[in-house]
Amino acid sequence: MTTTSQPPARTGRRTPRAVILAAWAIPVMVLGQFALLAGVPVAIALVGALRRTRDRAVRRAAALVAVAYAVPLTVWLARPDGAPSLSKDIHPAFVGLIVAASAALVLAVHRPGPRRLPAR
Repeated sequence: MTTTSQPPARTGRRTPRAVILAAWAIPVMVLGQFALLAGVPVAIALVGALRRTRDRAVRRAAALVAVAYAVPLTVWLARPDGAPSLSKDIHPAFVGLIVAASAALVLAVHRPGPRRLPAR
């Protein structure tokens, strides 16, 4: 009697849970005046999307969020007369850009996968 072993069944998840949680945490943290701490979920989303996701839309959206976050962070770090926190120094347009980019990431993460035609 021979038995064949099959690999464990995969769930339908194509994006890691950490990337999904980070995508939701970014706009909440930026709008909640925790912009500097939002760098942690930005890094998690970028690294997780680039290393663990095959979906190009998720990768591009994560890169867009990272660039949108990196610009005001770099400006804040480079300015000698900057505010004591990134949340107080960031321009509202950048807040809107980061929130919009993270909304694009959330949509890319939650969009349905490709539909397969039924076998005949």
